[in-house]
Amino acid sequence: MVILFQGDSITDGNRTRDNDWNHVMGHGYACLLASRLWYDHPGRKFHFYNRGISGNKVTDLAARWQTDTLALKPDVLSILIGVNDVLACVNGDTNYSAENYETGYLALLKQTKEALPNIKFIICEPFILPGTRVNAQFDKWKEEVEKRQAIAKKLATEFDAVFVPFQQPFNDALSKAPVEYWIWDGVHPMPAGHELMARQWLKVAGKKVGLV
Repeated sequence: MVILFQGDSITDGNRTRDNDWNHVMGHGYACLLASRLWYDHPGRKFHFYNRGISGNKVTDLAARWQTDTLALKPDVLSILIGVNDVLACVNGDTNYSAENYETGYLALLKQTKEALPNIKFIICEPFILPGTRVNAQFDKWKEEVEKRQAIAKKLATEFDAVFVPFQQPFNDALSKAPVEYWIWDGVHPMPAGHELMARQWLKVAGKKVGLV
């Protein structure tokens, strides 16, 4: 079974690009998930790929989709995308409206389903907490993130995908430790935040896509 993680810097996790297996999965939730599932199921012949790239938006995914997704022929495709689309939108670039996010995301899912009809999608919810990167315009950030959260959930329903909510688990985690313990700048998780993501992903998606 081939499992592919796609997205931006949160997924990228500073992964190596030279097949150095010491760092090939990066240092975030994708690595935590691959490590756990590889360890627990050595007989399952799982093959994990991380193709997240820091700074990516939906349009960037589209530009590299053939090489970095379709050519890998994943059985399971996990996507987390949206925060850089929000950044561009907040900065005034109308090309990155919520409507264009939905149009672009929808096109990627359709293209993938046509090429790989048996694929299982996992659509992850973009998320945000207060932090240095977003505080100056936090209300605007939150508004735009929430739009894309609704779109991601809607697309998951349309494509019979597993939807992994992250916002509420991060909100709930604030009762245990302050915001900077989980997400250091409002956008990028701390190590504990990545562990939260990995546990939530596995709890919600693991059985549904046949990984556990």
